[in-house]
Amino acid sequence: MQEINIVFQIFILVFSVIIHEVSHGLMAYIFGDKTAEYEGRLTLNPIKHIDLYGSIILPIFLWLVKAGFMIGWAKPVPYNPYNLKHRKIAEPLVAFAGPLSNIIVALFFGLLIRLLGVEFGASIVLIFAFVVLVNISLAVFNLIPLPPLDGSKILFSFIPLGGRFIFSRAAEKYGLLIIIAVVFLAPDIISPIIWSAFKLITGLA
Repeated sequence: MQEINIVFQIFILVFSVIIHEVSHGLMAYIFGDKTAEYEGRLTLNPIKHIDLYGSIILPIFLWLVKAGFMIGWAKPVPYNPYNLKHRKIAEPLVAFAGPLSNIIVALFFGLLIRLLGVEFGASIVLIFAFVVLVNISLAVFNLIPLPPLDGSKILFSFIPLGGRFIFSRAAEKYGLLIIIAVVFLAPDIISPIIWSAFKLITGLA
């Protein structure tokens, strides 16, 4: 994947994380919360979503160190859980909507590779493969059950209120440090999962 220009890689990543965040807002909207709409965040306009560190600096760093995967994030799309209908069901679905959107994107482009790869040619297949890789990376990373990642919010719906409080406090104090620790300390765990899913979806080695 190193053959693709870093600027183009970041372009793909940025729009993948935007789709991820907008999906959170859309799911919340479906369950009755219009916070994201009121704040103008139900849009694919990158200006509304880009986070300097998560959308630019971290991806460049991962590319430079050849981490084997690329992750990042955009500004979180806000929602008010108290506005959600059927809150017990809605909250984990709002959290899961982001990773699910990335899985859907990965499956779509993986299907294009499998069905029409020969007709597209090597260059287009490489681009599509990178789209798959980025979106798998985002889905796997965000499903880790550590705050402030989506996986922790899904976990919240299955644990007592006291546990939620502990997780929330940890997210406030150590959220960014936890993410950095995962990036630095767990590539040997994350990368095999990502590449196994990549091969399964695309059929590429």
